Amino acid sequence: MDDLKSYSLGELKAYLKSQNFAAFRAEQIFYWIYAKKVCGFDSMTNLPKDLRDHFKSKFYLSDISLNERQISQDGTEKFSFQLNDKNLIESVVIADKLRNTLCISTQAGCRFSCRFCLSGKTGFIRNLSVSEIINQYLLVNRFIAPKKITNIVFMGMGEPLDNFENAVKAITILTDPKAIAFSKRKITISTCGLIPEIQAMKKLDLGVKLSISLHSADNDLREKIMPVNKKYPLKELIQALKKLKPERDGLTFEYLLLSINTRVEDAEKLAKLLKGIKSKVNLIPYNGSNFQFKAPEPEDLELFTQTLKKRGVFFTVRKSKGQDISAACGQLAVYRKEKAK
Repeated sequence: MDDLKSYSLGELKAYLKSQNFAAFRAEQIFYWIYAKKVCGFDSMTNLPKDLRDHFKSKFYLSDISLNERQISQDGTEKFSFQLNDKNLIESVVIADKLRNTLCISTQAGCRFSCRFCLSGKTGFIRNLSVSEIINQYLLVNRFIAPKKITNIVFMGMGEPLDNFENAVKAITILTDPKAIAFSKRKITISTCGLIPEIQAMKKLDLGVKLSISLHSADNDLREKIMPVNKKYPLKELIQALKKLKPERDGLTFEYLLLSINTRVEDAEKLAKLLKGIKSKVNLIPYNGSNFQFKAPEPEDLELFTQTLKKRGVFFTVRKSKGQDISAACGQLAVYRKEKAK
């Protein structure tokens, strides 16, 4: 049986036509799933009985189950979800004034082993399905009611563009007016720098924002922090990004503040690297989850940020939230239920 939540509206219409059912029924089915949030086909009362019976024999409506919900002192919430194969994934909700940003996972584990990130410590396990990605949104939005998710970032466990097809289809369903109807401009997809997938994403013109995990403007240093840089060197990545010509808000670069990448010369290199690219830089305080690194000294950080200002680099210093529940940047980790305590 197939998981109906992994079907886009176009795919469902095509399937209905192939089975000699009216294509407009797809919109009715999407309404029941995403607006009414029903769990079974018998609840779809405006569908003919033969169609409901057909779907009961061919499809199921998937779900993921809550394993644990933790709330930080600063209001950040972390949800651990159990998948059907017993793997656990994590999603985070960050509350900030009028926004509730959901950080979604796209993989169990990660193959890229960025040195500051716990998600890759256990290595890559598998890609999440389309429905496993979407169900994170559906469940979290239900759990935090009456509050609502206002922004979505694909920055949780895993590399979103390494699960390209499923991530793209999930975005298509999330933004479909007949499904969840989430604003494209409120979705950001993050990548460690997979150049072919970045180019493919541009061709699709999804209308969502793109964020690049940078963390150093020096090729050799970035390679030490992010091994993916060996395959996709910094110079080639920047050349590819310049060809994107992002409109409106431009690109976002994520930059983790470490003692090794916050010298004055690092700021100079960063300003030079980003020249000609419409962008902003999110400076992320190091949360200490990996003792291989150290946070910069306050005076070094001050010189670093002052140099960026002088060089005209637009940046913000992100507040690190959820550290007390291991929900901050780089702290999400995968484990199996039988190992959980």
